[in-house]
Amino acid sequence: MRSAKPLPGSLVQRYHGWKATTFADNAAWYRRLALEGQRPRAMVISCCDSRVNAAAIFGAEQGEFFMHRNIANLVPPNEPDGLHHGTSAAVEYAVRSLHVAQIIVLGHSHCGGVKGCEEMCSGHAPELEERSSYVGRWMDLLRPGWEAVHDIADEPARLEALEKQAVLISLDNLMTFPFVASAVEAGDLALHGLWNDITEGVLEIYDAPSDRFVPL
Repeated sequence: MRSAKPLPGSLVQRYHGWKATTFADNAAWYRRLALEGQRPRAMVISCCDSRVNAAAIFGAEQGEFFMHRNIANLVPPNEPDGLHHGTSAAVEYAVRSLHVAQIIVLGHSHCGGVKGCEEMCSGHAPELEERSSYVGRWMDLLRPGWEAVHDIADEPARLEALEKQAVLISLDNLMTFPFVASAVEAGDLALHGLWNDITEGVLEIYDAPSDRFVPL
C-alpha cells in the first residue's frame, strides 16, 4: 500500500508565493523552456547536502544547469552490467543527449558522506561496513581516497583532503566512460573539479598542472 501524506502548509504557501511572483514574472521564459526543451550549458554533479546550492553559487537561471546530486558528489566508474546506475545514467544523458560542454564536480566542506567514509575506513562505523548499508557501499568508491590521505594527523585537514579526493576520484571515473573520454579528447567537453568552503564562501578549482586546488 502506498504511503503519501499532504504537503506541510508552509510548503504549500511557498509554492503559491512562487507561482504568484517568480513564475508570473517569468512566465514567457518558463513557457519557452517547456516548448523548446532544455539546453543546459553544463552538468553539475554535487552533493545532496542541503547547504550546497550550485545554482545560487553561480547565479544560474532556470535551464542553465543539468543538475545531479548524490551522497558526497561521487561518480562511479563505468560499469555496463545492465543494473541500475542513476549517476551513470545522468552522465550519459547529459553528454549524449544534451551535449553539455562542461561537467562540473562540486565538492564541499563539512560533508557528512565524506565524514562517514572516514569513520568507516578507520573502523569507527561498523554499521557502514554492513553489506545492507547503501551509504557504506556507495562510500566504498572513496576508499582509495582515504588510503591516500589517512596519514594526515590533523583531522580537519584530513577531512578537507578527503573531500577533495572525492572530487578527484569522480573526475578520474568520468574518464572511464568511453563517450565522456571521446568528447573530452575531441574538445567538445571539459571537466572541472571544484571544492566549496561553505563556511567562508570560498570556491577552489583543481589545477591539473600543479595537482592542487587553488582559489578562484
